[in-house]
Amino acid sequence: MGRKPNRLIREKSLYLRQHAYNPVDWYPWGEEAFEKARKEDKPLFISIGYSSCHWCHVMEKESFEDPEIAEILNKYFVPVKVDREEHPDVDAFYMDACIALNGHGGWPLTVFATPDKKPFFVGTYFPKESRWGRPGLKELLLYIAELWQRDREKLLSSAEKILKALRERRDYAPRGGASLSEDVLHLAFEQLRAMFDEEFGGFGEAPKFPTPHKLMFLTRYHYRYKNGEALKMVDKTLLQMRLGG
Repeated sequence: MGRKPNRLIREKSLYLRQHAYNPVDWYPWGEEAFEKARKEDKPLFISIGYSSCHWCHVMEKESFEDPEIAEILNKYFVPVKVDREEHPDVDAFYMDACIALNGHGGWPLTVFATPDKKPFFVGTYFPKESRWGRPGLKELLLYIAELWQRDREKLLSSAEKILKALRERRDYAPRGGASLSEDVLHLAFEQLRAMFDEEFGGFGEAPKFPTPHKLMFLTRYHYRYKNGEALKMVDKTLLQMRLGG
């Protein structure tokens, strides 16, 4: 007999239906999931992606199709799958949280949140087991499940810090056509230079994701300040993407 589908089989989204035969007890984004989390006093595990996302499919194959991971998720969390193309507002909010917390973002976007949707830990792709200097999803799930039971205030404090950082980012953003100061532009360049991978291009550690806003910023920075290093970072990154990702 074939596997029994979960409730995502009823969704319109192709991306959600791609997860309909996972052993994970997925919920779509909505009040049913939030009410279950409140009633059972469980944190939300929110996974955001889209149907053509390579690393989304990798994480599904490694983790969401794995019975061991599914058992942990179903026991200690309320798992929620989100198609970023169906809910761009949800994606934008949690992506801002990811960038505020980590300095970068990407998909799949992995969010741990309170039943009222406040994020307390946000990341992107996680392998099942620890590698590449990042924790494995299994280790992370068990750690957060234990904290939720034994030291919840630590997670709630993290949520408040993330929300505060988001408010500060919003308040700091220029409005009404106001320009950023040159000091801010130079600081942004220095931060990107510090993150740049001289060998393989891109920014930060693997796995990396295309970040066109960073490349556009560096291109404009080059033309404004005649900074050759900015253009070299763009060229190196685009060349490495062309050669295979």
